[in-house]
Amino acid sequence: MPDASSRPALPDRLSIDPRSPHHVAAVFAHDVGIRFNGRERFDVEEYCVSEGWIKVPAGKTVDRKGRPLLIKLRGTVEVFYKG
Repeated sequence: MPDASSRPALPDRLSIDPRSPHHVAAVFAHDVGIRFNGRERFDVEEYCVSEGWIKVPAGKTVDRKGRPLLIKLRGTVEVFYKG
């Protein structure tokens, strides 16, 4: 298990979509947790800590390319490494 010093710093904005300019593959080599308004969320597609929002899928709705439609929720965002 890698120690805490080998982990990259968590960015202010991060996306799980590899096509996004906000995708950082090195961060996803570790287990990342996101707490939104005091509750841990497991369905977050993208977040921004400084602006205070997360993007989550809107149910099972997909766009014409088969990707889930995302809705933006505003609130307090905390990001951390698990374990």
